[in-house]
Amino acid sequence: MSSRRTAAVAGSLVAASFSAVVILSGTAGAEDEGPGSSKGGKVVDEAPAGVKLTTRLPEKISVDNGSGRTALTATVKNDGNKYSGKVLLLVVGFDGLTVKSVQGCSRIAEMNLPEGSNSGFRCPVGNLAAGESTSYAVDATYDLGKAGKICLSVQTGDGKKTLWQQGPVPFGTTNPSPDAPATPLLLGTDNKPVSPGKPDSPGGKELPKTGPARALLPLGAAGASLLAAGAAGMWWSQRRRPVRQEV
Repeated sequence: MSSRRTAAVAGSLVAASFSAVVILSGTAGAEDEGPGSSKGGKVVDEAPAGVKLTTRLPEKISVDNGSGRTALTATVKNDGNKYSGKVLLLVVGFDGLTVKSVQGCSRIAEMNLPEGSNSGFRCPVGNLAAGESTSYAVDATYDLGKAGKICLSVQTGDGKKTLWQQGPVPFGTTNPSPDAPATPLLLGTDNKPVSPGKPDSPGGKELPKTGPARALLPLGAAGASLLAAGAAGMWWSQRRRPVRQEV
């Protein structure tokens, strides 16, 4: 191979490598996810014998600092030794995390969203065999100036029971990186956004707490509300209390 041709090929490879780096560094998506975790999850109603349903969320996601876009994978699995029967997966966003779409799922009408949530989707999982899992690609946006939480709820096909609920569990960071292309967020971590002006300035607005004490929705009235979402596509009671305006 001539030296001129060798130089041309080498130049093409360098250009291709540079392009790939630019594309990957500008993308905040599922490829940034760590191992799946059931952190913040809890059994609500007892499942049939031999059925054990759980969900998984990535341990980390990455938010594009320019667009605020992110992506993650929501997984539901039957860890039991019998078929699950028809089940539904509900994916709901809270505060700074807004769910824009979930592949293969239908949007929950705004009037039927649970109190405090901003978005939600209903996914017909079907009948999971023992050891089987199904994953859904979730596109979302994250306002890094706020806390952000997500909730996964697994219900029977008729919506009468909630067999498992993960969250609302926060994604966040205690070390914001506004000058970087993207900000990595960890599951189960309260977000600590950079205050307006100087980072950590005393005059910055305090972020509402979303720690472990609030990691799960109350399993009383709120848990009952989740049950209604499956069969009728209804989440919270339509007689919702007025949403409080943040100061």
